[in-house]
Amino acid sequence: STQSRSSAASDVYKRQLTHVVTDPMEILNAMEEFQPEIIVMDMYMPGCTGTELASVIRQQPEYLRLPILFLSGEEDRDIQLDAMKQGGDDFLTKPIDPKHLITTVQNRGERARVLNNLIVRDSLTGLYNHTHILDRLQQACRRAKDNNTPLCFAMVDIDFFKKVNDSYGHPVGDKVISALSLFLKQRLRHSDSIGRYGGEEFAVILPDTQGSDALHVMNEIREVFSQLEHSAEDIEFKVSFSCGVCSFTGDNFDHIITVSYTHLTLPTIYSV
Repeated sequence: STQSRSSAASDVYKRQLTHVVTDPMEILNAMEEFQPEIIVMDMYMPGCTGTELASVIRQQPEYLRLPILFLSGEEDRDIQLDAMKQGGDDFLTKPIDPKHLITTVQNRGERARVLNNLIVRDSLTGLYNHTHILDRLQQACRRAKDNNTPLCFAMVDIDFFKKVNDSYGHPVGDKVISALSLFLKQRLRHSDSIGRYGGEEFAVILPDTQGSDALHVMNEIREVFSQLEHSAEDIEFKVSFSCGVCSFTGDNFDHIITVSYTHLTLPTIYSV
């Protein structure tokens, strides 16, 4: 029966990390908080239609690649095709076999995840690339301002990196960059965002973090990393990095990166 099929699908979704939005007007807030990998929506909801909501979502640059699946009892083929023109990626008709629904969602989500990683990740380090870390910073600043919560941004620059490349070769330089990226991922929180800003430069976003705490964390990472040994054939050497930290004040987004750059120094971290 339809009821048993719905119950089976519900049981499976309970084992997935999902977020249900009952008020379409809250969709953008919910998406910013939850950061979904895929959206499944009805065609007809209180206050708006699915096509209207999909159009709103597609107007947000960060959600242009997000898969949107319509799940509806609407059987008119022209209406289904129009919904897909308005921003939908697929149209599933109710009632639907739970296995079909689950497989479709999983496959779409997995493909989107792979494609998204190719677009937003740096190929050498696996960190966010330059463009995406700036997008993340903009989102983090907006969220911090709306919620009146602290936020810090840190810029990291490997010291004398050109000398490493000149002395040991670019492949060794790449290993140093990869080592620092892995070290940052290991020492920072899952809620922090790390990106390769360019070359030997890294950007770190620390939400819900006061300037003094960000200062302590980044300085501790800098001190420990400077003691790690790197190797080039039979030669061992150490590498340090400089770091600038800037606190978000609510209205300094346009200058937060510049300030962090300005205060890149060795061996002290400045918080502004």
